[in-house]
Amino acid sequence: MQALWMLLASFFFATMAVGVKVAAGSFSTFELVFYRGLVSIVFMGLVLRTRGIPFATPVPAMHAWRSTIGVLSLGSWFYAIAHLPLATAMTLNYMSGVWIAAFLVGGAMLYGKAERQGALMATVLAGFVGVVMMLRPTLEQNQLFAGLIGLLSGLGAALAYMQVTAMGKVGEPEGRTVFYFAVGSAIAGGIGMCFDTLTPWSAVSWQAAAWIVPIGVLASLGQWCMTRAYSRGSTLMVANLQYSGIVFAAFYSLVLFGDKIPLIGWAGMAVIVVSGLAATALRTRALPNTPAEEH
Repeated sequence: MQALWMLLASFFFATMAVGVKVAAGSFSTFELVFYRGLVSIVFMGLVLRTRGIPFATPVPAMHAWRSTIGVLSLGSWFYAIAHLPLATAMTLNYMSGVWIAAFLVGGAMLYGKAERQGALMATVLAGFVGVVMMLRPTLEQNQLFAGLIGLLSGLGAALAYMQVTAMGKVGEPEGRTVFYFAVGSAIAGGIGMCFDTLTPWSAVSWQAAAWIVPIGVLASLGQWCMTRAYSRGSTLMVANLQYSGIVFAAFYSLVLFGDKIPLIGWAGMAVIVVSGLAATALRTRALPNTPAEEH
């Protein structure tokens, strides 16, 4: 059942990304983050009330950290989606598995266990080789900055996933975790809008306006399914299945937006996926309780 939760999460996130790419033609990144958070607050608030889950949490500091890193990752991802081919932006965000492996290698080196991490370090290097293969042929010169931002979104996602797993271990309900992330998104987006030029609704296309509510709902469903999968399922299985989102995004990218990605770009995506799968398998089998992962 946990496999189905992760597959659903990947589908919801990829479909949400379609909406973000369409809406980005009329809204800024801060506006999209704000509206996504606002809709999610309403949606998840109704879910919590219906399921009888209290809004009060015994771990507010964990929610604050998860929301902070999650919002930074979300904003970076939305920016990358707006300025890059959809499949490219999704793949950079899904570098999270490789980033987690990099954290574990760094933690092992810090604790004097670097000699055991050769295979894991190889997967990290392979992942970054895949990034170079993918970005060089698919990014124009003016898209390089967006590519770096997309890479940072994957880094933030890795930290967020590790925090979600930690919150699941202390028994925090998935719905409440998603709700407070929505609150953080709305607050951060609202603050950003105060320093940005707002888009008048008269200048918004009907296609962009039509996606505002679905983006928030799809994000909530994706976060809910992902949180449930990571907090209840096998880490190895869940982390591997998250790469199905790249398949959904590639389909949308080709069919809906006509994005052209050369063969070496697709090869780079494959290298990233394989390195992520290998990194997950290695860290799950050989490093189940390293200080870095426990932290």
